[in-house]
Amino acid sequence: MAVVEEKTRYSEEELREFEVIITNKLEATRNELNFIKETLSRKNDNGTDYTSSSTKLLEDGADVSEKEQLSQSAGRLQKFAQQLEAALIRIKNGTYGICKDTGKLIPKERLRAVPHTQQTIEAKLRASN
Repeated sequence: MAVVEEKTRYSEEELREFEVIITNKLEATRNELNFIKETLSRKNDNGTDYTSSSTKLLEDGADVSEKEQLSQSAGRLQKFAQQLEAALIRIKNGTYGICKDTGKLIPKERLRAVPHTQQTIEAKLRASN
């Protein structure tokens, strides 16, 4: 009876597929981040065409709230971009797709959905308990 050896890493072809997925997500994330940064810099560059001081106060309050939301979004996107960049490094050094907790191969379906993950779903669920 032949012993089926469990696969311990992804092939070059499989890694190239993940690299394309990650690169596309990283580009989209950077574009969104740049858009937010441009929006924030425009919001910091208010004109002086306000006529009513009470309207200006309301708009300033809404502006502050919107700036905070944009800043939070930018922070999340920045972190996501860093995670994607780290995943690209793992592809290059041959550790991509290997669970950092169990050493097992992370299923392709999970990597396609969450390409920056470093854990199998089982390890993640165990860690959160």
